[in-house]
Amino acid sequence: MNKFKFAGLNLLRNQRRALLSVSIIAIAVLALMTSGGYGLYTYHSLEESTSRDIGHIMVTQPQYFEQEPDLPLGNGLTQYEQIRQLWLADSRVKAVQPRIELSGLISNGENSSIFMGLGVLPNEFSLKGPFLTLEQGHSLPLQSSPDVSPIMLGKDLARSLKLNIGDLVTLLSTTTEGALNALDFQVQGIYSTGIPELDKRQIYISLADAQSLLVTDKVSTLSVFAFETESTSQLISEFQPAMNGLELTPWWQRAFFYQGVKSLYNRIFGVLGVVMAVVVFVALFNTLTMSVTERTREIGTLAALGASSGELILNFILEALWLVIVGVLVGLALSGLLTLGVLWADIQMPPPPGRNQGYPLVIYFSFSLAALVSFCIAVVCVLSSWLAARQGVKKPITEALIYV
Repeated sequence: MNKFKFAGLNLLRNQRRALLSVSIIAIAVLALMTSGGYGLYTYHSLEESTSRDIGHIMVTQPQYFEQEPDLPLGNGLTQYEQIRQLWLADSRVKAVQPRIELSGLISNGENSSIFMGLGVLPNEFSLKGPFLTLEQGHSLPLQSSPDVSPIMLGKDLARSLKLNIGDLVTLLSTTTEGALNALDFQVQGIYSTGIPELDKRQIYISLADAQSLLVTDKVSTLSVFAFETESTSQLISEFQPAMNGLELTPWWQRAFFYQGVKSLYNRIFGVLGVVMAVVVFVALFNTLTMSVTERTREIGTLAALGASSGELILNFILEALWLVIVGVLVGLALSGLLTLGVLWADIQMPPPPGRNQGYPLVIYFSFSLAALVSFCIAVVCVLSSWLAARQGVKKPITEALIYV
């Protein structure tokens, strides 16, 4: 403890140099915490949006995503309600939502357009939260009227067909037997997904109406929503034996955008981390080398009094640790203030590629990230101090005592 205190007092001998070193460390910590916090927010947002869209686990027929069937629902699930109840019996599962994917033509009586449809249970919209931006009208009702079948349209599709709330449309699609079938629907809601290509083609109808249109009792997939994302792998390993050959796909295998962004950001932040480490290393090495050079006669005197090279090097390492502690604390404090400031300022980021909606800028403050950054900075500083001190204590005592 006395050596550590002595090392701190040594730094006060040149306060300007110590302040500069602390500033460099604090800026490096701030940069790494800010960029890493933004990356963590991005990862979490993409993870949540993907799992809310398709569920944490998708139950399908084998090779569902690799093989295109000749007819709609040629590789669909039969007796899906039994499988659904099996999953719902587990307390870790929040909901299991059947889904039908269909396509065909949508017409307002004068013009037609291609659609990509999703047949879902109406409670899916309350289950997932705000994954769509409702521009007009309402989501699918929990209980449909026997007189009219409701439909939700992407805003660009509704605009191209000049449709408004309450208008009637006709969907034409191929049934599971290869015949053509048509049903009339009334526009219940107009929404935006934030992705222009989807807004031009996508529709939502109820699961029962989708089955009526395709003349089937099958569904395309079952989406399992868990209470905790971390339980996904465990649920798959436990339920796979009871699925009778059905395929269980975790959300991350279908999150292609998430995987691409995460891979890109990891490389960017990795390069940034290396650059910051080099900057801190060079700055501290230069500072400590100057300190060692100025104190050469002091080092020679201590060596003449019996101090070993290891003890002398340890003193400089302890000085570096003082710089690390102060610099890291200042950097983390600045990072916390910046996180709160960004939340208060409510800064909006521009839309990412392929989307037409921006998003709020948020920077996460992660204690695990703070520990990792602090450890890495400490390692870099200790290494730089060891290299700088090692060169200084190599001088013979006689040369050190007469060094000017």
